[in-house]
Amino acid sequence: MRFLGSAAFAIAGVLLLAGCTDGNGSDVAASDEGEPTLGHVHGLGTDPADGTLYVASHLGVFRVDDEGSASRVADRWQDTMAFTVAGPGRFLASGHPDLREDLPPHLGLIESTDAAETWRIVSLRGRADFHALEIAGDRVYGYDAITGRLLTTTDRTLWQQVTRAPLVDLAVNPTAHERVLASSPSGAVREYEVGSRRGVRLVGAPPAVLLDWPAGNLLVGVTADGQVLRSSDEGRTWTLTSEVSGTPRRSTSASKLGTWPPRRASTSPPTTDKPGRALLRPGG
Repeated sequence: MRFLGSAAFAIAGVLLLAGCTDGNGSDVAASDEGEPTLGHVHGLGTDPADGTLYVASHLGVFRVDDEGSASRVADRWQDTMAFTVAGPGRFLASGHPDLREDLPPHLGLIESTDAAETWRIVSLRGRADFHALEIAGDRVYGYDAITGRLLTTTDRTLWQQVTRAPLVDLAVNPTAHERVLASSPSGAVREYEVGSRRGVRLVGAPPAVLLDWPAGNLLVGVTADGQVLRSSDEGRTWTLTSEVSGTPRRSTSASKLGTWPPRRASTSPPTTDKPGRALLRPGG
C-alpha cells in the first residue's frame, strides 16, 4: 500500500480509513445531509499531476477538494478495489462494475488514464478480483482474492504466480522490484521473490496489516490497533512513531494481533521462522 509518499500521510490515511467505520464496525461515511457518500473505503491516492486526493470506495472513486468535500468522479458507482496511482492521471485498480454497465462481476486489472473519468479492462477480465495491487517500474503485483494467489506481471497481460496464501497488503522493494513484502491476516510479514514461491518471514517485524516501502531501507507498517511503526534498516528493527484511533480498514481483529512491542517478549523466535537477519531473500 502506498501511504501517499510519507509516514505522515500514512497516519492521515489510517485516520480516514478508520473514520469510515462506525462504533460497531459498519462501513459508513455520512454527508452533511446524513446520506452515505463514501461507503466502504478501499484505498487512497494522490494524483502527482495536481496533488488531488482520490478515495476509492465500494460506491465509486471520489475526488476530495481543498475544503475536504468529496465528489464522485463521473457518477460511476463502480466498486473500486486495490486502487493504485501509477502516474499523473493514471490509476490501476480492480473490483466490481457499476450495475448499469454490461461488464462481468469481476473486472480483473483495470486502468484509467484520465484520473478515474473512464476505465478500461487491461487483463484477467472476469477471472480476477484483486484486493491489493502494487506497481514498481514495469512490474505489477496483485493479490487475487478469488484464487488466493499473489500474481505478478511486467506487461500487464501475462501473469505468473508468486505464491498462494491469504494476504492483506503488499509493498515492493523500491530498488529490487522482484522482491515484495506481504502481510497476512494474522499480521505476519513475509518477503517473496519472483521465481521463488517460498516466503521468508521478517522475524523482528511488528504484526502489521498495512505496509509501505517508500525508499531504500525505509519501511512503514501499521498494526491492526492503529500503531504506526517505521524501520530504517530494511526490517531488522522497528520504532513506534505514532498511534491513531480506530482500526485500519483491511485488518482482522486487533485483539488477535496484539500491540507492538509485545508486552511479553519471547526468548526465541517461533519454530516456523528462520533465525538470523530479519529481512532475507527466499532461498527457494
